[in-house]
Amino acid sequence: MKQLSFSSVERQGHKRITRREKFLGEMDRVVPWSRLLTVLEPHYPVSGKRGRPPMGLRKMLRMYFVQQWYNLADEALEDALYDSAALRDFVGIDLGREPVADATTLRKFRRRLEQESLTQAIFCEINAHLEAQGILMRRGTLVDATLIAAAPSTKNKAKQRDPDMHQSKKGNQWFFGMKTHIGVDAESGAAHSLVGTAGNVSDISQTHALLHGQEEAVHLDAGYIGAERRPKVIQSQDEGRIRSDLQWHIAAKHGKLKAMADGPLKETLRAQETRKAQIRSRVEHPFHVVKNLFGYRKVRYKGLAKNTAQQFALFGLANLVIVKRSLLNDGGRVAA
Repeated sequence: MKQLSFSSVERQGHKRITRREKFLGEMDRVVPWSRLLTVLEPHYPVSGKRGRPPMGLRKMLRMYFVQQWYNLADEALEDALYDSAALRDFVGIDLGREPVADATTLRKFRRRLEQESLTQAIFCEINAHLEAQGILMRRGTLVDATLIAAAPSTKNKAKQRDPDMHQSKKGNQWFFGMKTHIGVDAESGAAHSLVGTAGNVSDISQTHALLHGQEEAVHLDAGYIGAERRPKVIQSQDEGRIRSDLQWHIAAKHGKLKAMADGPLKETLRAQETRKAQIRSRVEHPFHVVKNLFGYRKVRYKGLAKNTAQQFALFGLANLVIVKRSLLNDGGRVAA
């Protein structure tokens, strides 16, 4: 045990646990740290060739997760760690012994994760952990997409908007940005697949990429009508990547149901559509966590590659938030 420094002793007398401390404590218990560190260690330098030695991988990973949970820029995260003792305790930094890693160090770590597709590895490892815990059942998939706004300004060096992004219309409103497509486990509500595209790419075009092949049923909204007849879906079925006996539960268009004559048939179909909508509602949970709890409503970086890489980390962490009650109830501390 290390002796406490003065900067740590000052917090020993406080009695009230803040919401931030409660959240960080729960995340510390449910994140499968040992699995993630095993995946990342081969890609992280143990010692630097020149200059000061790199900060430990465990601390850097915790800093990166804090950045995603609180939607902080690199410089803002550095300031937040100096300001908040709760964040420092979670990361494992004692100002009496070491400084906070600067924004440049975090930026280099983040770019390494992006360039070597390690955020996708984090996403897959978290899902593998949930499957091992018996939470990710994989018997049904919910598919949906959401728009993530990007800066439309041309006041930059290139005098143009991000070429990877695109404008699209939803209802009577135009958006500029990208679209995030996800496949969600129907039982747990955790996302198991993710694809990032420009904002003008249709939802239905990415259906085949969001199915893992083990599901028995797929639940989709009315924007996916005809998905089962798409050439890429049929090709995936012929090649065995998707089950040929897959059941497709696609919502009917609201106008079609509204135009029907009143009677028993209309009431029966209305009840069926209500049941479909109740099942599909789980697909909104990851979007709610990422957009409302994590504050990710607008892309931070330029280009699809960087933003999609960040979204793999965001939705992986969102999965842990969604199922944290099950993880905590099943065994207290479920991760090393």
